[in-house]
Amino acid sequence: VQLQASGGGSVQPGGSLGLSCVASGSIPYLMGWYRQVPGKQREMVATVTSGGTTDYAASAEGRFTVSRDNSKNTIDLQMGSLKPEDTAVYFCRVRPLKWSPQDYWGQGTLVTVSS
Repeated sequence: VQLQASGGGSVQPGGSLGLSCVASGSIPYLMGWYRQVPGKQREMVATVTSGGTTDYAASAEGRFTVSRDNSKNTIDLQMGSLKPEDTAVYFCRVRPLKWSPQDYWGQGTLVTVSS
């Protein structure tokens, strides 16, 4: 499975930004976005199953929207009301099979929120 992420960049606080990731292969069970700040553990931002069930980190709830298109094997993350603390490298992750712990990660894309 190969993942190609796009989007990211710099935005001012309160602004919006979108991320997109496309996966190769079959429709995975789980797709998600994670982020990491230097010196800290990678954390989940939002995930969505092939059935459309979503899960958000508390910090993302109400500000971010995750969606996926199974016909294209893509996952998008629309981020709004961005805060400086949202600054991080964002990673796309897929888990192809529900009962297998095998995960695949895309290359990170930097999101910087700063005035």
